[in-house]
Amino acid sequence: MDGEVAIRTTRRRALADEWALVLAAEGLHPSLAGTRGGFSLSVPEAEVERATALLDAWDREGRESAAAAAAAASPDPTLDPLAARHAIAVAAVLVAFFLWTGPADPAVTWFARGTAEAARVVGGEPWRAVTALTLHDDAAHVMGNAIAGALFLAGVFRAFGLGLGGALVLAAGAGGNLANAWIHRGGPHLSIGASTAVFGALGLLAGRALVRGRALGARGRRAWTPAAAALALLAMIGTEGEHVDLWAHACGLAIGTALGITATRLGWSRASPVLQGSAGAAALSLLAASWSLALRS
Repeated sequence: MDGEVAIRTTRRRALADEWALVLAAEGLHPSLAGTRGGFSLSVPEAEVERATALLDAWDREGRESAAAAAAAASPDPTLDPLAARHAIAVAAVLVAFFLWTGPADPAVTWFARGTAEAARVVGGEPWRAVTALTLHDDAAHVMGNAIAGALFLAGVFRAFGLGLGGALVLAAGAGGNLANAWIHRGGPHLSIGASTAVFGALGLLAGRALVRGRALGARGRRAWTPAAAALALLAMIGTEGEHVDLWAHACGLAIGTALGITATRLGWSRASPVLQGSAGAAALSLLAASWSLALRS
């Protein structure tokens, strides 16, 4: 066709239509013609330079989008190769501490000073929100939390590392107990057990999955699947049983989810060894300091 210059050819009609649409959207005048090689895209001679630049920019944007999607789809490196062993070790420490304290007894110092009693937590003894995570009613209580905790902690350690992951779980558990105490501040309410932290670990994984799902382009129901799965688990294992504290579980899950979203968005799933060590040391220090304050109060 006189006055027109073919600038691209392709065997794919869909791609040729896409090119033409890009140019037409910018006010140019593309035309398509079938050839032996497939489809040829032409523009008026005066538009060749601009059309070529627009399509080159379109190609670059497409490559960048594809690269971003591939990066989001690729799994993060496993920050803790021994995640399962470390999770089992934490569970074992939980059981060992139960063997040291014995079953719940208000007359025993551990329980008298470490239980998350709502009025005391909000009345000037916030460390109880931490110490209560390490206390349990009986053998069945501690074993249930140890088994569930090992499962979820392994995932958290793989995703966030041993130090940072442990600190986030402790923060979610303590935060859940603080929120639970505030909810029950008007009446007597006692809470012990690691289950708040266990649901915090579940929330961390759900929050991370939620952010990664959106990074992959999930929309609508698909984007909220991780959160829905976490709520389903809360309904299944967090609302029934002799030692259940539903509000504590729900608060731990909510705070864990918020922390998981924040940590993932900040790129903490690729935390440096320095951050891992610092976070782990801070978590252990908080635990030790909380018990120190509890036993001296």
